[in-house]
Amino acid sequence: MDSFLFQAFIYLLAAVVSVPIAKRLGLGSVLGYLFAGIIIGPFVFKFVGVESEAILHFAEFGVVMMLFLIGLELRPELLWRLRGPILGLGGLQVAVTTVVILLIGFIFGFTWKVSLAIGLILALSSTAIVLQTLNEKGLIKTQAGQSSFSVLLFQDIAVIPILAVLPLLAAPILGTAEHSVEQIHHAGFSIEALPGWQQAILVALVIATIIIIGRFLVRYVFRFIAETRLREIFTAFALFLVIGIALAMQLVGLSAALGTFLAGVVLADSEYRHELESDIEPFKGLLLGLFFISVGASIDFNLFAEEPYLIVGLVAGLIVIKLVILFVLGFVFKMSRSQNFLFAFSLAQSGEFAFVLFSFATQNNVMPVPLADTLILVVALSMALTPVLMIFNEKLLQPRFSTLDQRPESDTIDEKNPVIIAGFGRFGQIVGRLLHANNIGTTVLDSKPSQIEMVRRFGYKVFYGDASRVELLHSAGAGEAKLFILTIGDKDKALEIAKTVKNQFPNLKILARAYDRRNTYELMDIGVEVIQRETFGSALELGASALKLLGFRNYQAHRAALTFKHHDETTLVDLHEHFGDDEAFLLQTRLKNQDLFELLSSDEEDKDETMGHSWERPGGM
Repeated sequence: MDSFLFQAFIYLLAAVVSVPIAKRLGLGSVLGYLFAGIIIGPFVFKFVGVESEAILHFAEFGVVMMLFLIGLELRPELLWRLRGPILGLGGLQVAVTTVVILLIGFIFGFTWKVSLAIGLILALSSTAIVLQTLNEKGLIKTQAGQSSFSVLLFQDIAVIPILAVLPLLAAPILGTAEHSVEQIHHAGFSIEALPGWQQAILVALVIATIIIIGRFLVRYVFRFIAETRLREIFTAFALFLVIGIALAMQLVGLSAALGTFLAGVVLADSEYRHELESDIEPFKGLLLGLFFISVGASIDFNLFAEEPYLIVGLVAGLIVIKLVILFVLGFVFKMSRSQNFLFAFSLAQSGEFAFVLFSFATQNNVMPVPLADTLILVVALSMALTPVLMIFNEKLLQPRFSTLDQRPESDTIDEKNPVIIAGFGRFGQIVGRLLHANNIGTTVLDSKPSQIEMVRRFGYKVFYGDASRVELLHSAGAGEAKLFILTIGDKDKALEIAKTVKNQFPNLKILARAYDRRNTYELMDIGVEVIQRETFGSALELGASALKLLGFRNYQAHRAALTFKHHDETTLVDLHEHFGDDEAFLLQTRLKNQDLFELLSSDEEDKDETMGHSWERPGGM
């Protein structure tokens, strides 16, 4: 069955089955999609075959949408701040990798033209896999994530001159100017037929048009469409905008991904930015998934079976070469060791543009088809190994080096206060502000540089450091402090800190934020004195407000909330002894819930109208 519906069914089934399993095993969604492609491809179950190459080109539009969404997150001033890493780090990565692979090509007996073409193509990394993986793991905002993004952005820009250079490297056979123009037109790069100065003007006009339309016209169109209250038309226009920009960029021979990225940056200040993100995100996710499945399906295992040692050697060699170059560049640009490992392992593969560039190279007689096929297999395998490399870095290297990297970066603490606060995010700031307002001195610790930089701008003194380190706690005055307030959001890290404080400073009282009931019991097991579930108080207030809007008097809603609060806190303590015994815990929970229902049902309404009206104050409990 080769119908469109059957093919769509197979692709969706493969994704639905493989991705959740891969996520459950901690492998990430990208590896799940790649495995799905391998399973349904022509070398396992043969559900899809030669059409996967056409699907791959269609699915590359997912990369275009991803760059548009990333552009929406980057305001022009932030992009300007990244110009150093983009030009410096990105430019050096492409140049050094190209030269190294060119020299290795000489050793293998290739001409300098073939070696240069291979070096230029293999120097690129996978924008789709790297950014998807970093976003999925929440690492895109780290130093390594931002550096990786800068390098990838430079590589996307570099595709344009690479496309221009490849025809110049063509062998003299069939290399007439007439044939070259025909091949260029066949590949869709008709701008090459124009004189150089006309090409430059046309490119500048297209880019200027995108900026002007995005800055001054699109927001009015969005406003007009938004007033119709037809969500599907808004979504249709968003897709029309992205596809139109991609077509315009391809028309002048530029990268569609680069053009939509530029459009995203222009629209980053628009009031419709969030609406655009929510509308395009599902399409981006599906197309990226389709792209990864197509990559998996395109891996030629017949070629691998013919020369397994050669292919394995080439893949390993490519990854090692890029790892070494990236790690050296990260060291030159003063990245910490843990961030440098993340940066190097993120970009150690080749990228999706290699499929297009190798095809273009063979069309222009730059290299023979068998060589291009072998290198395409190497590229696909290196992309498939990227999530595995990321897991290797995350599980084995980061635990060993991240702590070592953080130690010399901790701030020197030059004050002693009765209260130490570990974590100064949205929860810790409220606690800290209340104490400061009552003239109580606090020593605040946080391990997120971006958070520290933000709160320092508001006049708060925050020290950088890992609160699980005993020497930092001594420096913060934990031996003399009265209270240790633990408000970090990472429950595993919070448990580690609480255990350290309890073991090293047994006289220091701990007040801790708990994520949920289970986390509360874990903190109770350690011996934490005061525990506050992070959403309990605000959820209780919201519930009381709901009761009032449903017709309850203020005093009735207030009394119901207080009764619920008292019962829940008592139940929490009573059920602690059953924590760990799921059957007994569930039974006792049901009994306690029934007790609560009966308690609230039997709570008679106060008949005193004077008392009732005395609670009726505008806007509150």
